[in-house]
Amino acid sequence: MSYTLAISPLLQPILGDETAASLFSAEADLEAMLRFEVALAEVQARFGLVTAEAAKQIADAAQGLSRNSADYAEAIARDAMVAPGMVAALKKAAGPSLEASIHLGSTSQDVIDTSLMLRTKQVISGIINRSKLIENLLGDLEKRFGTLPLMARTRMQKALPIAVSNRLTLWRAGNAAARAELASLSFPLQFGGPVGTLEAFGPKGSVLKREIALALGLDVLDYCWHTERSPILSIGNACAGATTALGKIGIDVALMAQNEFSEIKLQGGGTSSAMHHKQNPVKAEVLVTLARFNAAQLSALHAAGIHEQERSGTAWTLEWMVLPQMIVAAAASARLAEELLRSIDGFGP
Repeated sequence: MSYTLAISPLLQPILGDETAASLFSAEADLEAMLRFEVALAEVQARFGLVTAEAAKQIADAAQGLSRNSADYAEAIARDAMVAPGMVAALKKAAGPSLEASIHLGSTSQDVIDTSLMLRTKQVISGIINRSKLIENLLGDLEKRFGTLPLMARTRMQKALPIAVSNRLTLWRAGNAAARAELASLSFPLQFGGPVGTLEAFGPKGSVLKREIALALGLDVLDYCWHTERSPILSIGNACAGATTALGKIGIDVALMAQNEFSEIKLQGGGTSSAMHHKQNPVKAEVLVTLARFNAAQLSALHAAGIHEQERSGTAWTLEWMVLPQMIVAAAASARLAEELLRSIDGFGP
């Protein structure tokens, strides 16, 4: 599952986030899939399901396997996913004697969903850290400018005088609530086998699952979530919540920066090709764009949450088109919000 939004070099600098996007590259996806295969073999070796030597040879073969998606293009076109082709390549690299020890009792969805969780956990951790920086920046702005007067507006009309701290309080509250939702997320291992029952392992299945999750630093659910997609929906909801909270900051700053009000002073700003006197509040505007983008994608993700029976192809594929973009949009939003807040040089005319 890879990132597809704003990969154009004309859009990436403003709509993307380099660190998050790198974790949703095809190379990172394949790397995480191979981490799962290695962890699977190593844990199974501890339980006597494969030999320790086999696990070592599988790890060695995985180390040398290609992470170039072009090498799997034919298999992807045939299977509509990369996992079968990658597993076949791993078996070929390890040699015929190890074929039965590779991917034992697992299935393609186990590999792909686990890869997603491994990479998403890293991105969300980065967003949380940036949210803490945003909290600190807002606190600093309150110390410096909180007592200054500001005109409250309701329904875009003048209402009553307030202080800058009143508006900053709302920004801080939204950011804190979004961070708490992100911090509450679970990133579970996917491990169910062909129909989600781990039938190949009998009573050892649940213990194997816990040990593999521990090896990969992931959480464990007491059921297989092949078609119960609440972990995916929770991540999407949290990402949309984060972009909404930061979009609130963006739209307020964009309105405050209007020449008619001049309620905020920003360093820098976007230029115009025709009107050289302008300093457009570009970062504030894009925060609103990303918030609206994720709000729209959220409905598609919930539509994708309806997976039929024990395994889905249609709903699962739709998730690949939607969720990575939402995650990277949230990371980009956090990056832009930090940059925007650092550019605030004062409030008031």
